[in-house]
Amino acid sequence: MTKIGVVQMNSGTDPERNLSQIKKFMQGLQLQGAKLVVTPENSVVFGSKADYQRWAEPLGNGPLQQQLSQFSQQLGIWLLIGSMPILQADGSITTTSVLFDDQGKIHAHYNKMHMFDVNVADKHQSYRESDTFKAGDDIKVIDTPFGKLGLSICYDIRFPQLYSELRQQGADIIIIPAAFTKLTGRAHWEILVRARAIETQCWVVAAAQWGEHNETRETWGHSMIVDPWGQVIACQQQGTGVLTANVDLQLTHKIRTNMPVADHARLVFSHIQ
Repeated sequence: MTKIGVVQMNSGTDPERNLSQIKKFMQGLQLQGAKLVVTPENSVVFGSKADYQRWAEPLGNGPLQQQLSQFSQQLGIWLLIGSMPILQADGSITTTSVLFDDQGKIHAHYNKMHMFDVNVADKHQSYRESDTFKAGDDIKVIDTPFGKLGLSICYDIRFPQLYSELRQQGADIIIIPAAFTKLTGRAHWEILVRARAIETQCWVVAAAQWGEHNETRETWGHSMIVDPWGQVIACQQQGTGVLTANVDLQLTHKIRTNMPVADHARLVFSHIQ
């Protein structure tokens, strides 16, 4: 059983302010016994295309990642940054989850696969992530001391085939950092988070942005940890702050044994050992 901590943030364009918040929340979660801390999408910088271009760093190299590494090392906590802008060798930028181990080393990363290119009936109206970010191609299931982590980011949640593949590759815990809009979040967020848990029989850790970020961007919040039966174990609806839950993989085994959907599936899953 592992205690996992989730940070709900209201990130902005100033990385130093955002990093200060992350450190403060991590310190509190360390006192609560958390071994892994998960932050939302855009937790290091949340702004415009120019902001992401200004602050993008090559993976493993840059002052922002250096500070995050120090947080993990000093506190002895694994840290999954929900996403930050990462500069690629071809000059493009990805929005990337970065996982630091408790020694401050980058253990894994994941580049968001599905770009949020949609029209929403809110003040922002048009979202075109592909104008800023290059989509990733690789599915990531990562071995950790807490179990196998399946990585995803925000809009990925609407593509269940990705989560079927994460389960097929052995995921025990699925991570979904997000910056869901207030309008789409109210309509779909909890339903989607719980559905991904139920269909994969995985724990789901969903860290969200909340509140007004500028004149047009407002996010839904409702960070939550959901068990493999689809029950919400912990949730922070509004405001910034933290939540925790003890993730028990024995419960996962029990649910999968009693209802072996992966063995029964004829179209999606192959047999899982």
